[in-house]
Amino acid sequence: MIQIVDGETVSTAATATKSSVEHNALTATTTAEAAAPQPGATPTVLEDTPGPEPSPTPSAPSAVEAALEDDKEPQNPLTEKFSEAEWEALKEFRSTLPETFKVAFPEQDDAESTPYNMWGVTISPLKPKDARVSVVLMKFLRARNLNPAEAKDMLISTLRWRKSFKVDEAMKEQFPEDVFGKLGRTYGKDKDGHPIAYNLYGANKDLDAVFGDIQRFLRWRVAFMEESITLLDFETVDQMVQIHDYEGVSMSSRTQASKNAASEASSIFQGHYPEFLAKKFFVNVPSFLTWIFWIFKPLLSAATVAKMSVVGSGPKVIGTALLPLIPADQLPKRYGGDADGF
Repeated sequence: MIQIVDGETVSTAATATKSSVEHNALTATTTAEAAAPQPGATPTVLEDTPGPEPSPTPSAPSAVEAALEDDKEPQNPLTEKFSEAEWEALKEFRSTLPETFKVAFPEQDDAESTPYNMWGVTISPLKPKDARVSVVLMKFLRARNLNPAEAKDMLISTLRWRKSFKVDEAMKEQFPEDVFGKLGRTYGKDKDGHPIAYNLYGANKDLDAVFGDIQRFLRWRVAFMEESITLLDFETVDQMVQIHDYEGVSMSSRTQASKNAASEASSIFQGHYPEFLAKKFFVNVPSFLTWIFWIFKPLLSAATVAKMSVVGSGPKVIGTALLPLIPADQLPKRYGGDADGF
């Protein structure tokens, strides 16, 4: 506040002691005059004491810090790697879960409030703040370029498919060991801790037994995928390495039934198992079958194609491609490693 004191007025008031009457009159006059400076007077300006210097503006919090401050967002090593854009998309996506579940399960009256277990992770539509749930939901977002609306549609489609396909029942189903027993194996981990799943297409020469019932093959293939996913903790690792071995596969192996089965399986994994692939290798691929990769390439996303490699045959050639990513003691000798394997 700035106060102006008139020096001349103060002086006049000082001489008013000659009489009490003059004193009283001048006192009233002085009070009125003090509100404004008098002509010719030199005002004295009294300024307020300066306040403290403003605190420096803090730097913007990182994506992880912002999430932690937002009602203590649960974190794990995987969520700590989310970008700010991913957190923003995730929060919007989570807010749609009650409606998503209601649309996915229209026959269930309390679907919008009922938790759902998928891949060993329980998703509660009303209380979705959970680090492992965040990792699962992020798979759908990344598969749809962080578009929450499209991720919602993909999740709805996946929930409906899992119910109609009866995935949980497929995992409990007993498949003929002599038909499917050698077609799929899991063994070892890569240098980043990703489990490794092997698909051995030439392990059974009886193609009619394998592909004669396409729906049975698909149920086995989905069950094997789900079994592989049980090796993921969604805390430190949420993807796997896949090795597709074509040893023993010939041109005659490409029957119409096997083509249809491969096409349907590809569609299932592309539409309902997003972002589970860390790396995929096609090994022991005969030169005349390399065109398979190029046929399916247009059906796959650019990100998926970037994770795929077609490798030649023999332990030395395969090992050259795999050992930079997989420790020798985690890779079977048949693929150029040191492990006994299977």
